[in-house]
Amino acid sequence: MQDLTRAIPALFVLLWATGFIGARYAMPWAEPFTFLWVRFAITFGVLLLIIPLVKAKAIGPLNAMHAAIAGVLMHGVYLGGVFWAVRQGLPAGFAGLIVGLQPMLTAVIAGLFLGETVTRKHWLGLVVGLVGVATVLSPKFGSATDGVTVATLGAAIVAVIAMSVGTVWQKCFVATADLVTVTLWQYVGGWAVAFLIAMLFETGDFVLNGELVFAMVWLVFVLSLGAIFLLMILIREGEVARVASLFYLVPGVTALMAWVLFDETLSPIQLVGMAITTFGVALATRRGPRQSAPATMRASR
Repeated sequence: MQDLTRAIPALFVLLWATGFIGARYAMPWAEPFTFLWVRFAITFGVLLLIIPLVKAKAIGPLNAMHAAIAGVLMHGVYLGGVFWAVRQGLPAGFAGLIVGLQPMLTAVIAGLFLGETVTRKHWLGLVVGLVGVATVLSPKFGSATDGVTVATLGAAIVAVIAMSVGTVWQKCFVATADLVTVTLWQYVGGWAVAFLIAMLFETGDFVLNGELVFAMVWLVFVLSLGAIFLLMILIREGEVARVASLFYLVPGVTALMAWVLFDETLSPIQLVGMAITTFGVALATRRGPRQSAPATMRASR
């Protein structure tokens, strides 16, 4: 059982990285928020079927509200902002670098609101990890800057802030509640945001074809269920600043997947960047012998 627990971070990174591959298949065939509200609705339906099978417990209205708020931030605003920015032309390299700021931002927020101690070694690991992410993404920056606008950069930055705040919110208020029920209410919040924005600003275009169906099935079951459940376990069991450091590994794993699936180039500089990132994450996630996760606040059940 302990070996399985140790494998959760690596499995989470692997599954989370596939989300960018799924988005590549989906985005040509659906508008971002339209795709997301449909994805969240399907996920909600699957969770309704799962709850009686696993005998998930009710979490009470206050915890449900906090879970929905976390879902608004982690699913609706984060995914919606990133998907929209990329669809509007923000280069993947820029988007990836901005998203790479999340672990450092999360560490700051966790220190302020959860009382987590961020050591010098942790900060060094975060900085090294960010350098590694920039190195991995550097070949993708290219010379095209047409998509780098105030709107696209703003959307990506808001998305990163939302993910960081949502992660801390989850840890602060509902980390100890039933994971399945919490995830259900998270998707209620994420769906509400995506649906509202889609109705207000999108046309509802949705080209149903094999690529879109594959992307939807993959993102619902592998990302919205599998990866998110693993993330909730990691948040519950560890300090959120250390958990967030794992996101540094995602660009490198995604680059490897794109090399295998789409024959994208994988240069020596990217391999060096992956090594730097791995070293940075090792520094940032290593816990000293006397360190323990701080107590968290919990909403009343």
